[in-house]
Amino acid sequence: MLLTAPAWAASPNHIAAELVAGPAPAPGEETQLAIVMRPEPGWHGYWLNPGDAGLGMQMDWTLPSGAKVGEPHYPVPRTLLISGLMNHVYEDEYAVLVPFTAPENAKPGAQLPVTVKAQWLACTDEICVPESAELAATVRIGPDTAAGPLKARFEDWTQRLPAPLGAEATFALSDDAVRFAIPLPATASLGQPHLFVAHDKLVDYAAPQVFSREGDMLIISIPRARFAPASPEEVKAVLRLDAEGNGVIFTARPGAVPDSGTPLTTGIAASSSALPWLLLGALVGGLLLNIMPCVFPILSLKALSLARAGESQAQARAEGLAYTAGVVLACLGLGAMLLGFRAAGEQVGWAFQLQEPSVVALLLLLACAITANLLGLFEFGVPGFASEGSPQGAFATGLLAAFVATPCTGPFMATAMGAALLLPVAPALALFATLGLGIALPFLAIAFIPALRRRMPKPGAWMTAFRRWMALPMGLTALALAWLATRIAGPWFALVSIGLAALLVALLAFAGHRQRQARPAIRPTAFGLVVLGIAALLVLPQVERDRAAAAESLLDPEPFSESALARARASGRPVFAWFTADWCLTCKVNEKVAIEREETRRAFEGAGVVVLRGDWTRRDPAITRYLTSQGAAGVPLYVWYPRQGAPETLPQVLTPGTLIDKACPDGTCR
Repeated sequence: MLLTAPAWAASPNHIAAELVAGPAPAPGEETQLAIVMRPEPGWHGYWLNPGDAGLGMQMDWTLPSGAKVGEPHYPVPRTLLISGLMNHVYEDEYAVLVPFTAPENAKPGAQLPVTVKAQWLACTDEICVPESAELAATVRIGPDTAAGPLKARFEDWTQRLPAPLGAEATFALSDDAVRFAIPLPATASLGQPHLFVAHDKLVDYAAPQVFSREGDMLIISIPRARFAPASPEEVKAVLRLDAEGNGVIFTARPGAVPDSGTPLTTGIAASSSALPWLLLGALVGGLLLNIMPCVFPILSLKALSLARAGESQAQARAEGLAYTAGVVLACLGLGAMLLGFRAAGEQVGWAFQLQEPSVVALLLLLACAITANLLGLFEFGVPGFASEGSPQGAFATGLLAAFVATPCTGPFMATAMGAALLLPVAPALALFATLGLGIALPFLAIAFIPALRRRMPKPGAWMTAFRRWMALPMGLTALALAWLATRIAGPWFALVSIGLAALLVALLAFAGHRQRQARPAIRPTAFGLVVLGIAALLVLPQVERDRAAAAESLLDPEPFSESALARARASGRPVFAWFTADWCLTCKVNEKVAIEREETRRAFEGAGVVVLRGDWTRRDPAITRYLTSQGAAGVPLYVWYPRQGAPETLPQVLTPGTLIDKACPDGTCR
């Protein structure tokens, strides 16, 4: 649980603690002490290594002279993922067993007082409370006459401890992963395995764990923590075998670990049944991105270029494959960059490129250049690369189409892209490539299906007029990018970007004038572009400012933060968490259709709904962590927290009644 919003309370504790002495030992022999912890419903305590956040139990013992205690033994913990942070917790009653060795000179029948000052952290999903207690018990020296119920209690607690492995495990460190080789019979059942590493900050606790087998050897690979320590001499760990809490404990030492094995189907990271559905979601999501106004002109003009191909099936297929290659390569490149940034510890998500002012400025210049080209101010015909109607031109157009199409996460695509952030590299890149295939699918179908191509209009003068009309949505895209530049980097940044775009259009118009006079235009245009690029690199960073304040809203939302969410949920009122970005078209449509409406405001006001808005226009690590914890790679994301019960992720496409029905299911507060 997070430590950002601690609450201090004296009494009573939310986790009740009791010290219980085990069966009576003989002098010099060992018994056990049990610190029994009973969390209240909704609260949890922590394993010895709490994970990304939390605090393990601290114990200060007062013992009789000559007595000793050993290292505490914990039962197998559970995983709890909150806001992208992985914690190792106990949500039900548990007992920490501590070995106790009686003094050699203790007399049979003696009563030995034992006390411990224990400190621990008790948490819910919203708040943490440091707690403590001074616990006492009496150890009776044998002969053992303990009653059966006490023995049964300790036998039950002992059975919940992870069993010693009984064999030596090895581990190997690389720059980006920690890999374990654990001798475990191939017949051993693994239901929901998870490796809990006791060594602090060695592994990335929230990262997917990849399991594979090589005979009787279980191989586990876990991404290494960003600031992991140097190779330790040994690593203690607990392997959970199943959901019932069975596990084994072992100490691994540096040694050889097999490079690979047969992957195990454990969870989404290796699920052969889930991956096909995720790939289908990426394909359909990519297909729907083609209706975006900045992509449709590019797609439609490339489709019409096939009409110029006439009956040439070979030319049509060459352009279709080249366009697809460009789109898929762009999606793979963006996906690889995203995975690389996240592996380096950066909190980024899908559409991270539009959170950078420099990228927005570049897109603004590109949109203005495309608009000028569609209006006929100049012709772009670089020999051998992007000449009109060539495979090279189709490839370049595919790169551009994918780059401007991918900012928003649309329907069907959200789950796939969210899973890509949790999957191993190979299946994650497969999802990005499938997304690209979905974007390219319409053009690819036209290229390879003659019946579709025959239904296209024949070439003629109308194509010139159509091309001019396609300048309208692209020009509107340029205006939207100028507005976005204002939102993410301030008005001066936007003004300078617009000025650079105007100079670019003037330069391209000059090139077009020379083209129409049959005079060479490449050298002066190239020189002008170099000068313009240098000016942009020098000037734009100087005028970049923090983004503008969030736009006003009828719902009067509070900016999202993890502490704000904790306070809102602690209030006992319903909570609507709304994640958006200025560059997300789907977000803006939902806001107009369902969120920024007087009917929604009245319903929320009547139901006492707390509204939190996460603005992801600029990079925000807290929002990125939350999106990741919800399995989302980007926006929009809408999460509804009822007064009681589990939160619900709402659809990415909202209807006018979606939020009203959530706030007022019985219609009384409308």
